[in-house]
Amino acid sequence: MTEAVSRPTLEAVAARAGVSRATVSRVVNGGDGVREPLVERVRQAVEELGYVPNQAARSLVTKRHDAVAVVIAEPEARVFADPFFALQLRGISKELTAHDNQLVLLLTEGRADHARVARYLAGGHVDGALVFSLHLDDPLPGLIRNAGVPTVFGGRPDWSDGTPGPVYVDSDNRGGAREAVRHLVDLGRSRIAHITGALDQTSAVDRLDGYRDVVGDADPRLVVESDFTPGGGERAMRELLDRCPDVDAVFAANDLTALGALRVLRERGRRVPDDVAVIGFDDVLPIAEEADPPLTTVRQDIEEMGRLMARLLLRGLAGRTRDAAPADAAVSSVVLPTTLIRRASA
Repeated sequence: MTEAVSRPTLEAVAARAGVSRATVSRVVNGGDGVREPLVERVRQAVEELGYVPNQAARSLVTKRHDAVAVVIAEPEARVFADPFFALQLRGISKELTAHDNQLVLLLTEGRADHARVARYLAGGHVDGALVFSLHLDDPLPGLIRNAGVPTVFGGRPDWSDGTPGPVYVDSDNRGGAREAVRHLVDLGRSRIAHITGALDQTSAVDRLDGYRDVVGDADPRLVVESDFTPGGGERAMRELLDRCPDVDAVFAANDLTALGALRVLRERGRRVPDDVAVIGFDDVLPIAEEADPPLTTVRQDIEEMGRLMARLLLRGLAGRTRDAAPADAAVSSVVLPTTLIRRASA
């Protein structure tokens, strides 16, 4: 066990800079009313002494914790197995780090964890929350609203509790799906199937709607529900081939689902794209490029989605600090465009 090292104090900084303790406090905590020459002297003294502000004391002055909770409504095994979450967290982390904020990651393994997350958020440990991968019957939005925590959501919300005007960042899931299926039609494919994501999430519903926008009243047997995982893609592809052996194209709800479908098509001796063309969604690298064959897919900028979520929250918090307005009053939701990336699978 090592002995605790004595940390420099405000008084020590004040003595080094030749100013009062109150002046140091105002500079360190971002207050106004200090002349620039004095600010520079304080900053130099802070650097020389290696002074680190006490966050608890600073929070009493600024009413800010410089910490943001990231709540992912998925089990731990799913979060760490799906690169989508890593990309979104990377975008969030970059934006928070650029503004000297800490990321606090909260996962929900099941309903028992919702109350724990709500208690933590209501306890005043963070300034706001970024929440994504919600399911349609998830109680988290209501619990977070009751906790009074400024929040930005990842993905288009579809609340059933009457929550008004949530701020969110999403991709054009429906438009991207339309573009993918139109590409398959342009290739001359006539038996186009869709392996959906989990239909209790709006992204999966929007992609299914985009598919239906193009195929109209296609054979309902060509739609099989899955869960955004490779295993789900395998199960769904087997079911599709058993139901409709003449299927000649598949639009999968994400790249991981498409990988599972590709594996089953190889097992069944179907050539891709000669016999069956396959398109995914996400363009997660290197997965899409290293698929066999390389995957045609709909690109969404997942990392940028994370950046924008954090940016919108921080902007709202800044507005709240200035004039006590609600955190979402100065910001509006964002829907990012998608792009079809053509590779060898379709």
